[in-house]
Amino acid sequence: MSTVHDLDLLLINPGGRMNIYQSLGNKLAAIEPPVWSGLMATFIRNKGFTVDILDANALDLAPEEVAEQVKERNPLLVAVVIYGHQPSASTQVMPSAGAICTAVKQESNASVILVGGHVTALPERTLQEESADFVCTGEGPYTLLDLVQALNETSPNLNAVRGICFEDSGRITTTAAAPLVSNLDGEMPGMAWDLLPMERYRAHNWECFGGLDRQPYASLYTSLGCPYKCSFCCIQSPFKEGEREAGYNTNVNTYRLWSPESTMAQIDSLVNDYGVRNFKIADEMFVLNRKHVEGICDAIIERGYDLNIWAYARVDTVKEGMPEKLKKAGFNWLAFGIEAASESVRDNVQKGYSQEDIFATVQKVQSEGINVIANYIFGLPEDTQETMQETLDLALELNCEFANMYCTMAYPGSELYKDAIQYDWELPETWGGYSQHSIETKPLPTNHLSASEVLRFRDNAFHTYFKNPSFLKMVEQKFGRSTVDHINDMASHRLERQFS
Repeated sequence: MSTVHDLDLLLINPGGRMNIYQSLGNKLAAIEPPVWSGLMATFIRNKGFTVDILDANALDLAPEEVAEQVKERNPLLVAVVIYGHQPSASTQVMPSAGAICTAVKQESNASVILVGGHVTALPERTLQEESADFVCTGEGPYTLLDLVQALNETSPNLNAVRGICFEDSGRITTTAAAPLVSNLDGEMPGMAWDLLPMERYRAHNWECFGGLDRQPYASLYTSLGCPYKCSFCCIQSPFKEGEREAGYNTNVNTYRLWSPESTMAQIDSLVNDYGVRNFKIADEMFVLNRKHVEGICDAIIERGYDLNIWAYARVDTVKEGMPEKLKKAGFNWLAFGIEAASESVRDNVQKGYSQEDIFATVQKVQSEGINVIANYIFGLPEDTQETMQETLDLALELNCEFANMYCTMAYPGSELYKDAIQYDWELPETWGGYSQHSIETKPLPTNHLSASEVLRFRDNAFHTYFKNPSFLKMVEQKFGRSTVDHINDMASHRLERQFS
């Protein structure tokens, strides 16, 4: 006799914020809505199944507490969704996700599937390492639909479920690929906001410089995928199987858009139903398709919303006239991947623009009143102490309103990871070692430097930047003395490291 379940699908967003960010996770790090969980909930609910979301990260739930919630809700299928704040940050979520899988299987008879960027890159390894029944090999929505339908049958035909990896009679079986969702507006028109603890989310500290309230807060996609091919990025990993299934050339990255009308339906609801003003456009590359960007901006301007938005852009995608419209719509921050000062170092990872382009774009954006978050990476394959110092010098000269400083990580799913495996480069011993802020962080060594040399430089560069008198003077002029005090408090947190 089959077990009766109260829910078809429970999507879980893993926690582990304090392990990922150390002391920064308490008050400084953002708490973002789980975008993929919200989208997949909409997709499955629109197919007629019952769905709920458990955001263990926002609710600060330990794995044992998650397992208790699963037991109470009694779902047929549990999907642990592996995505992080940054587009390439799903690997760092794996320790929490794995602990949740173990706890859930000990307390519940629900089937468990892992979904997300990291697991699509390493499906068989993930299945062997974690206490999950299935691993999703593609982007997820159609796989979850197939699996829920199959598990609702008396005798499930798992081989008919597209896009899963599972163990069958002691052998690992991988099924045919699942398609990508092509009709985003129709099948996955937005996130299931009503299933999320909206009162728990908070914006990044820098987005609210000047004393703005960090709550309420929301993040959403207006597009999926990125046409660019930076070797350190793994965001396309969940889409590659669906791209092959659709017959795309393996060198092609798909790029799908929600219409401005569909995007605005979400923004309207978030503003009017939840009182949200602070937004993140989570697209890997929002400022890209001019018609798409300006359609959304025009709609926001027409409504007269007073929003505080940030989004990703590239130095070479901000075209003439775009900054003015972005600012008028409420885009107060744009994040740019500057990465490195040395053109040869940048070119080695497919970042093909000049230093003159960097300065011109930053100045153009700032002249319209838009603040810049400059992202820098130390320890790219051709980096030396000298080229890393050049990158820090560039950061100090640009003097942007905020800077993220990262070490190079060979994230599973990236070309850099494939190179690391092929050439036997030294990688972190644990998935937690891929977190930029964790105690066990272990970046990739360069062709000239050890991992510890890279990490030590990065951590010192962070404090050099945020204690720089020119930076603090600029911040006080733009945002006030209280923001300087906040930055001084932020910079007082010295991360504990094992390898520096």
